[in-house]
Amino acid sequence: MSVESIFRWHDGVLIPLDYCDMTETVIEVADSWLVIDGSVLGIGLHRARFFASVPESLRAEIRADEFWDAAMALIPRSGEWFPRVELQRRPDSHLLVFRLRSAPQRTNHLAVMTWPDGDPRTVPAVKGPDLETMTRLRTAAQAAGANEALITTTEGYIVEDSHCGLLWWRGDILCGPPADFARVDSVTVRTVLTLAAALGVETYEEAVTPSEIADTELWSLNALHGIRIVTSWVDGPALAQLPGRLALWRARMDALRKPI
Repeated sequence: MSVESIFRWHDGVLIPLDYCDMTETVIEVADSWLVIDGSVLGIGLHRARFFASVPESLRAEIRADEFWDAAMALIPRSGEWFPRVELQRRPDSHLLVFRLRSAPQRTNHLAVMTWPDGDPRTVPAVKGPDLETMTRLRTAAQAAGANEALITTTEGYIVEDSHCGLLWWRGDILCGPPADFARVDSVTVRTVLTLAAALGVETYEEAVTPSEIADTELWSLNALHGIRIVTSWVDGPALAQLPGRLALWRARMDALRKPI
């Protein structure tokens, strides 16, 4: 059974918050990560990404550093959790919120579809403002027999999917979309690319349409699932898989987990 407790930051303390207290609020920034028995991957990168999207003057005013430390202290050191921090905007103020959530079921594979109706994101480089929109895309993808919907540029180049970053393999070269494509700076993607560099694996950026990555091994990456392989593409290209590669890289990522 899913468990969620919600807290608001008030006078230097996290206190329980009811859903009704979040009426007329808008999520401006959000970040989440997977915790397994007190260990997490790239928590410093999650913190940096969250803080980078909060104006510096506001960070001091709402005591964001203290909020973050208090949120970390509330996470249990046993079990599997998927906590989220949020900066919410009210009509006349801002609100910091911490959601302590049990981790949803995780998988190592998925099916995707290409979103046909253009790019619906309003603030593509910040995680938070488009969360509800991305959830609607995921729901539509599920109705079409997929798990996630891939977003493309106006020229048809793939950018990311509704909740994940994307990488693909051309032989032994690990590829991804150009860095200047507007998208959330995925902590999991960044960690994989850093690991690839440390291992001497060649990486490459390229702008590609769905048909141009036919017969490649396509990965979908996020904090909850880690690395997943795309096994099918609804009305899209056929994909490939090198036996053992996904398991090897998932094990490498697990080895990077550190205590909170």
